[in-house]
Formats: sequence, C-alpha cells, structure tokens
Amino acid sequence: MSTHDLIVRNGTIFDGTGAPPFEGDVAVSRGRIVAVGQVSGSGTEEIDAKGKIVTPGFVDIHTHYDGQATWDSRLSPSSIHGVTTAVFGNCGIGFAPVKPEDHDRLISLMEGVEDIPHPVLAEGLKWNWESFGDYLNAMEDVPHDIDFAAQLPHGALRVYVMGERGAKQEPATDQDIFRMAALAREAMRDGALGFSTSRTLNHKTADGNNTPSYGAAEKELVGIAMGLKQAGMGVLQVVTDFPGGEAEFNVLRRMAEASGRPLSVSLAQSPLAPGLYKDVLGWLKQANDDGLEMRAQVAGRPVGLLLGLALTLNPFIAHTAYKEIADKSLEERLAALRDPWFRAKLLAETPRADHPFVKSVLRGFGAMFELGDPPNYEPLPEHSVAARAAARGVSPEEYALDVITAGDGRGALYLTFLNYADGSLDPSFEMMNHPNTVLGLSDGGAHLGTICDGSFPTSNLIHWTRDRTRGPKMKLETMIAKQTRGTAEAVGLLDRGLLKPGCKGDINVIDYDNLRLHAPTILYDLPSGGRRLMQYADGYTATIVSGRPVYRDGQPTGALPGRLVRGARDAA
Repeated sequence: MSTHDLIVRNGTIFDGTGAPPFEGDVAVSRGRIVAVGQVSGSGTEEIDAKGKIVTPGFVDIHTHYDGQATWDSRLSPSSIHGVTTAVFGNCGIGFAPVKPEDHDRLISLMEGVEDIPHPVLAEGLKWNWESFGDYLNAMEDVPHDIDFAAQLPHGALRVYVMGERGAKQEPATDQDIFRMAALAREAMRDGALGFSTSRTLNHKTADGNNTPSYGAAEKELVGIAMGLKQAGMGVLQVVTDFPGGEAEFNVLRRMAEASGRPLSVSLAQSPLAPGLYKDVLGWLKQANDDGLEMRAQVAGRPVGLLLGLALTLNPFIAHTAYKEIADKSLEERLAALRDPWFRAKLLAETPRADHPFVKSVLRGFGAMFELGDPPNYEPLPEHSVAARAAARGVSPEEYALDVITAGDGRGALYLTFLNYADGSLDPSFEMMNHPNTVLGLSDGGAHLGTICDGSFPTSNLIHWTRDRTRGPKMKLETMIAKQTRGTAEAVGLLDRGLLKPGCKGDINVIDYDNLRLHAPTILYDLPSGGRRLMQYADGYTATIVSGRPVYRDGQPTGALPGRLVRGARDAA
C-alpha cells in the first residue's frame, strides 16, 4: 500500500524562500505537501525529477480569465507556463455584479479594454448570476485545471449601483458610495480576493469611451476601500498613468491608509515619461517606511504589442487604402497587398487616426522589431524596423509591409510599447529588484489579438536567470521566489508558493537546461470560433495542482483539480 499520493523524487529543490537549492524529494498527500527532503515509503504516483528543478507552482496575480473561467476548464496560456493559481478581476474590469440590462455594456467594456471580442463573450457568457457571490458560484460549477481567485471590479460595481450615470463617469453621490462600499464588503465576505480599479486613459470601451471608473473622485475610492476594511479582508489593485505625479500616488496612499488593506499599483516605464517609474519607486519606499503595505506590480519584459494581418492591429489599419480591404479574408488582403499597384498606393498614403494610441502604433518603427522563434524580448535598437529599413535603403513602412506579408501572411511585428524606452530591459531589472515590487501584469486571458504575455513566468526564468547577455542577471532561486512566494504573499494566499510541509501541493518539475519559449501562434478555439494568441514552451516536465499532475511534458493529463479560492488563506 502506498504511503503518499505523489512523490517527486531526486530533484533539485527550490523551495520558494529564495534559499539555495538542495537535492531531495517532495511528498504530497490529500493535496498537501507532507515531506520535503529524503522521503521514505512509496507514492501512488511517482515522478523522477533527476536532472530537473522542482519549484512551487507559480502564482500569477494579474490575469483576465473573468469570462474564460465561466466556460473553459483550462486557464491557458497561464496553466501551460507553470501557473497553478491565477488571480483575475484586475484593472476594474469584470462581469459582476451586473443587472440584465447591463450585460452588453460590460461586454463592451471588456472588449475595449482587454481585446476580447464581443461575439466570444456574447456566446460564452451564460450570465447565470447577478451578485458577485452568484458569479463566484457559477465559476465554481465549472471544473478547472488550476486554482483561481477573483477580484471585485470597479467598472461593474459602479454601473450596477449608478447605471448610466456610472458608465458616463458622473460623480458618485454619498448614497452611491455607501451602496458601493456595502457591496464591496459583501463581495469580500462571499469570497472576492480584493477590489480593482482603472484610472488610465489607455483603457477604453469598444465605443472609444473612458472606463466607468476613470476619474473617480478620491472620496469614492476611499469609500469603497472602507468596505474592505469593514469586511476585514481583501487587497486593492489599481492601474493608473499617474497624472499629476505624486498627487495621484497620494490618492492611492490615502486608500491604503484609510482602509489598512494592502494595495498594489501597476508600474511600467512609459516612453512618454521614462523616468517616472523611479519617482513611483521612491514614493512606494516612503509609504512602506511609514508602515503602509503598498507594492508596484512590474513586468520582466516589455509590454509588447503584436502587429500583423491576422491580428487586431497592423501598421496600416488607418490607411485609406487598407480600409478598402479590411473586411476581406486574410488570403484576399494578402493578395491585394502583394499587388504592385495596390502596394504603391498604400505606401504613398499618410495614415489618418485621431486616437493617440493608434498613432503610436502606426509610427513606432524605432520600437518595432521582428520577434523571431525563439522570441527575443530584449532586441538591440539596431535591429528595429526603422534601423533595418535604413540599412536596406527603404522606408520603414515598406520594410514592415514586407514582414507582415511574408509567407502565409501570419507573421507579426513586435512593438515594445512599455518598459523599453531606453532600448534595454535595465529599467525592468531595477523595478523587479526593488523591495516594494511584485511580479505581475501578464494579462493572461486578455488582449487576445494583440498581446501574448501569459508566458511571463517562463520568459522570466529563461531570460533573467540563464540567457541574458546585455546586463546583469538574477539568481535562479531569487526569480523562483519572486513568482511563487512573493506573488502569493502580495494577495494573502499564504498557504501556497512554498515547498514546505503543510503547504498546498502545487509543484512544477522543470527541465531548466532545455526550457524554451516558442513564438506566439494563433488559435481559433474560443466560443463562436474566436481567435486568440497562444504561446507554448518546452521544458515543463510536470505541473502539479493539489498533488495531481495537470500537465506532463506540456500536454494536459485530463485531471481538473483546480478550485476557486475564496479570499485570503492563512499560512500552513
């Protein structure tokens, strides 16, 4: 008779604390780790990890599986990159609470902000909920490969309480704020992990309007945060452009001060204000020195947009000539763009677009690169589209057109939108190593036709601990700790992120020497045949959730032990 449900044997164990690795075994019974070191006895299932590294499962605290989790048992791409717990409901965007008449409004919000098409959501969402608690119950009815937790989104909350006034960013009355705070308190007690809000102009509805939470007054934000204080639980998550600099940060600081709840804010280097991130890090340090628990969520590579004919965006979408063929099939557009007459007409035009974000996409050739396979996420400036076009003696537009029309027309360009203003990832290195930051921002499940960053956990291991050549690297044990225990602690999930007896049996077995990330590819496997970007990796020998392998050598095993995590979890 077996002693344990599962034993991972003979691996190099990185326990998530940041301590140096050691050789040994890990045993799991009834979903919990029961022994680490030299384990006697036998397991019902055993995995030989000789020559492999053994880590806690990765905890990704910034995803957008709000819709996908209601219809799909696999939270991929995150789950194929070693993530065993995913947190969604970020950026103030989500689907509960909701009244029936606001279903399309919330779909439009998710479509505009997170690039999840309306037909996908309209077909996939069952809408068998109204309150946030109902929403959690609905997701709990679907089996999943990995654990997940949800946050209460400000956009949905504001529309639920204020209706059209909330959608149009009208000021909340004292009564509105009281009601939102009460619902926030109720959501935390029903199992929400926290509350999220968006204060960035980059987030728009599908109609081009600002999100409901944009410009919300400090009184409203603090009032809702007090609902978390009354519940005695929950984290606060914010995305902002920091308009007004320190004044904006101080609004967030007062949310944390008044509520006593931990707060994280998304942070990346913007090319429009490349030194602002340093200021934010300084303000964070002061806040933590003053006793507040405030962190920045940061990323280990550029926040990059993929541009191509088969994707949502390409460098020619605002050209009049391209608009003539925009609704045609990929094959028809490809034929037109290869026609010498049409090509010359297109390249002679100046694109027309009023949206500043679209303008930056259309003319950002100095920050645009061919991604390659395996992808290079820290390309040299001399490899940009602008530089290569100059070397060839053609315009950047002509070079870009050649790239996206090559082969089957599914090639893509990579626009380093954030974290690359200096042409290197040194700012990311600085942010990742600050004492008041946490790894995040993968956006797994979102930006289905523009961004494929759910692979952050894999690229962090590959680039920062093994393959980087353009600057300092990180110890492997440090990076593993940052995306296991570090992320788990940031959201209060203290029962995971460590390989210690009593902790949850979430484990990765990784062939580190052969860990490899592939270029993103396109799938059409969403409801209504919707498109999404997917990115695969080699080297994940096993990903284990609650002691059950859910992936072996990158392939699903069929096991679905993932569960909804309702609220924070105490340490083992």
